Amino acid sequence: MIGILDIFLILMIWFLLTADLSAANILIGVIIAILMPGKRFDGAQIKDWLHVFWEIIIAIPQAYFEAFEMIFRPHLYETVTMERVKPNRTPGLIFLDIFLITFTPKTIVLHYHKDGWYEVHRVQRRKLK
Repeated sequence: MIGILDIFLILMIWFLLTADLSAANILIGVIIAILMPGKRFDGAQIKDWLHVFWEIIIAIPQAYFEAFEMIFRPHLYETVTMERVKPNRTPGLIFLDIFLITFTPKTIVLHYHKDGWYEVHRVQRRKLK
């Protein structure tokens, strides 16, 4: 099952990079995804993948809510915080974590530190004390 998740992630990145959903491009993307070397995962990592996909589904309405909130109640303050990467994250899961953080309008990942930290920029309504 994890092979399908890997292929899906590679295909999504391919489609984002090429912005072309023609039959020829889909075929090229599938071939590239199958031929790319990969690492096999254990059951805990499959559980992490499913959890991240669920978080992405939850983030969609949250993003709309935050966008409307920022329109009607301006956010004037900014902070930059460091957040720890969850333990035992594969590069694909780290990518999805960064995507999830950046997907919502109030946050964006500025930098991923190789020692296991995300630098996250946030806009806020009130100044933190």
